Amino acid sequence: MTGARIHTPRVALIAALDQQDGIGRNGGLLCHLPGDLKHFKEITTGHCIVMGRKTYESLPKGALPHRTNIVLTSSNAANFPGCIIARSLNEALSHCKKDPLFIIGGGEVYRASLHLADTLYITRIHHTFEGVDTFFPAFDPAEWELVEEEHREKDANHRYGFSFLTYARKDQ
Repeated sequence: MTGARIHTPRVALIAALDQQDGIGRNGGLLCHLPGDLKHFKEITTGHCIVMGRKTYESLPKGALPHRTNIVLTSSNAANFPGCIIARSLNEALSHCKKDPLFIIGGGEVYRASLHLADTLYITRIHHTFEGVDTFFPAFDPAEWELVEEEHREKDANHRYGFSFLTYARKDQ
């Protein structure tokens, strides 16, 4: 862990990125990392999660349990069981009455919300994948402080090593 800063996020983006900031391909995750999925669950359980339609459609069992699921979509025919439907990011945020709320993807939603975020929970996968078609938006490292990091080596359950990195937006 770096720093001893105590930080409570209001709006956080959470994503797993490869070495080139890729986050997905063919509508799915880049790889299966049980440790990252456990980390994601621990951080987001009990909170609001905001996602785009494609991210919702990539979830194997639909809405994630023990969270308020909000799906951003412009479709009038949208059907997302167990979720709140929002037509704009502002509408989605208005449904979250307690801190923190988590933006969980995809690429378009991350780009639209990065300026609102005060925290980034990044899992950096120590690999570059082929065929990546969705990327996390570039962010200016001068605006962010790395407040926590934890490294995991590849093992029997993880084909790739990875690091959990938590960034807090620096006071402007």
